Amino acid sequence: MVSSLFITQGHIIDPGQDMDMVGDLFITEGKIAGVGQSGTLPYQENTHAISAQGMIVCPGFIDLHCHLRQSVSEDSVSVAEKETIATGTRAAARGGFTTVCCMANTEPPVDTPDIVEFICYKARDEGIIRVLPIGCITLGRSGNQLTEMDKLAEAGVVGFSDDGSPVLNSCLMRHAMECSRLLDLPIIEHCEDPILTKGGVMNEGMLSGRLGLRGMPAVAEETWVYRVLALAELTGARLHIAHLSTARAVELVRCARKKGIRVTAEATPHHLTMTEEGVSGYNTNAKVNPPLRTEKDRKTLVSGLSEGVIDVIATDHAPHTLGDKHCEFNAAAFGISGLETALGCLMGLVHRGELSLNTLISRLTTAPARILHRDDIGTLKIGSTADITIFDPEAEWVVNPDEFASRGKNTPWAGHTLKGKLMITIFGGEILYQDSTIHITRSE
Repeated sequence: MVSSLFITQGHIIDPGQDMDMVGDLFITEGKIAGVGQSGTLPYQENTHAISAQGMIVCPGFIDLHCHLRQSVSEDSVSVAEKETIATGTRAAARGGFTTVCCMANTEPPVDTPDIVEFICYKARDEGIIRVLPIGCITLGRSGNQLTEMDKLAEAGVVGFSDDGSPVLNSCLMRHAMECSRLLDLPIIEHCEDPILTKGGVMNEGMLSGRLGLRGMPAVAEETWVYRVLALAELTGARLHIAHLSTARAVELVRCARKKGIRVTAEATPHHLTMTEEGVSGYNTNAKVNPPLRTEKDRKTLVSGLSEGVIDVIATDHAPHTLGDKHCEFNAAAFGISGLETALGCLMGLVHRGELSLNTLISRLTTAPARILHRDDIGTLKIGSTADITIFDPEAEWVVNPDEFASRGKNTPWAGHTLKGKLMITIFGGEILYQDSTIHITRSE
């Protein structure tokens, strides 16, 4: 770790401070010690320097929703082949993320304080960035009995979710929301009516009919969104809706906001940039849950993100083995390994004029920090922890899954050229990743 680092002539963007300027940034002892327009910070001797000319310098990205797979079952071959905290956090750093929230649907699920403590220990011991665990709503994610949510909170969870398994019992969900309100932690719900989607493998529509695949109708998400919004209004709980995918669901969230319901929402890079056409040719790497939808849905998601109806972008990073994906479409696993491609594919929205650069950065930094009630991350304020992402918005690169740090090579962007490349990730003042084109000098 270098004791002091001087980043010069970068385009510094910090939406939380309305900061947008070409300037310099000084880091010492793991903290941000100075930010100013180019040439205004005093010369620093014996400092490592990075020229960021033509690059964006912003707070480290925060991912509210990813799957690191690893739990206490370290002897589980299936889990270890897909991802571990060690490999997942390295993948995150290569994507510009300095904080990730790991979902609770591991083997076994994160439903006791002991498992939470184990994850926190593994993150400190083997992880290279900040890992914040999410705990289960119900024991075993079975939907039958609430976890001891207060004890999970004491152990360090930042929210509660049975992700992938919607809580079917409305009375139980009501009680979960009442408990979470007292703890001031969000309920994170995967909105899906499993009866309507049973056996489904892609979006229900004309394309699913042509391909002969069972569809998952948009209404399965929308009715569930309406249900949990009603429960959130009743209980006053904080509700966070995971991976929105339909236009109607966005409108439901918009209306709930106007009524004062405490709801936030996320969208994934793949739902913001791809449509159901991605599964044409039975491409299993584009098989996700919720499924990729229509162009109308995609455009509404982008508009919702731009307007702030959708608060954050979350990757829903879901690494799988080759065997999980290289099989018949109906048998293939749902999910995309998304940490290392998120920035590149999202920058396509900026280059096409669909989303402003400042909005993109806000939805990856300031907004998720606000949901977590953390003022020490997602910011470039003086004195804050030096978590910083530097990227070149114009650099092009070809996606090669074989070069991923993640063990999950399952990506629909393999072989695609993306415009927008991560150059440096700094966590707590330490450079975790730097592109081979970056040179660091030392001043005397």
